[in-house]
Amino acid sequence: MKSEWLQLDGLSADLADLYRDLHQHPELSLQEVRSARLLAEALDSAGFEVTEQVGGTGVVGVLRNGDGPVVMLRADFDALPVEEKTGLPYASTTRATDAEGHDVPVMHACGHDMHAVCLVGAATLLARTSDTWSGTLLVVLQPAEELARGARDMVEDGLFERFPRPGIVLGQHVAPLPAGFIGHASGPVMAAADSAAVVLHGRGGHGSRPEATVDPVLMAAHVVTRLQGIVAREVPPAEAAVVTVGRLQAGTKDNIIPNTAELGINVRSYSPEVRALVKAAIERIIHAESAAGPAPQPPDIVWTHSAPLLVSDPEATAATVAAFTDHFGPQRLLPMPLVAASEDVGVFGEAADVPTVFWFWGGLDTETALAALSSGNIDSLPSNHSPHFAPVIEPTLTTGVQALIIAARTWLA
Repeated sequence: MKSEWLQLDGLSADLADLYRDLHQHPELSLQEVRSARLLAEALDSAGFEVTEQVGGTGVVGVLRNGDGPVVMLRADFDALPVEEKTGLPYASTTRATDAEGHDVPVMHACGHDMHAVCLVGAATLLARTSDTWSGTLLVVLQPAEELARGARDMVEDGLFERFPRPGIVLGQHVAPLPAGFIGHASGPVMAAADSAAVVLHGRGGHGSRPEATVDPVLMAAHVVTRLQGIVAREVPPAEAAVVTVGRLQAGTKDNIIPNTAELGINVRSYSPEVRALVKAAIERIIHAESAAGPAPQPPDIVWTHSAPLLVSDPEATAATVAAFTDHFGPQRLLPMPLVAASEDVGVFGEAADVPTVFWFWGGLDTETALAALSSGNIDSLPSNHSPHFAPVIEPTLTTGVQALIIAARTWLA
């Protein structure tokens, strides 16, 4: 591969400045107005046809460069309600109002700012070297990944009707791996995710007279305990799943039995069969415990957020990883286990009915991360969603830009 395709000379400083800007001014999912404007301006300056407000705050750039395949490069750019504790000079002090009206701190704790800047960098360099390839680049900057809805919002807003339909979807995620390294897997890569909001109904009253009430808190406690038996006793041992009750809220005072109890449930799974089994078991248990309550009315169960199983197409992944190996060398490639976290990038490939290739790349200080990996002390490293997680700018930025360019060049003519 010709080295000029991958040279960031003269671009690195601008990309680093854009990264620090986005990191210092994060925006929650569905609120990414400023970030979208900056990213759209960067793509416009690189020569792309730019469309904003696709599926909300999404940005799409198209670069038509003669006959050839349509290759889609995707990155997300929303942030999280996390208070940053990195101590960086460009750390976020931003606060915002979330969807429930709460004032919350905001931080790019998952590296989406790095994702977006690397995509801008790759798009810029591919545009500058357009005399060396042909085809069409479809650059998609997606909002609201943390809600597992941004990809579907863009598809439902006509992404593949309004813009060229791709032959392949390429994406990456910065991870708690050594900076400069690429993590790869084939087939299932990240879990399917489903979230449910549950309301259990009781009959409130004085805590001193429980016999005159129906206690939804007791119902909720039984539900939480019983749900833990699904994976242990209903999912086959050769399969994997996670059931988490991350939210349980009820009551206002210790001597008042409330009318309702609310639960927030999250599920991770790796096959359609297990996904259906677990969701059905959750509903069965909630209804059964409610009936045992005995609740005065059936529970409310609403499945709110959903992301499909992320599958990195084996054949397309093999070709892409071979190109990575050729450039980075085998010593900088790390095979990855199944990841229980989820990503909605799979919605794009699923909707377009084309292969998706997805990989990880490292963002932590290389020496520190390698030492932790070699000693088996991985838990000492800050992970995505941690208030201490912020990728080192280099070599994370250069590696992320180069990986996207190499992957795109693998599929362009």
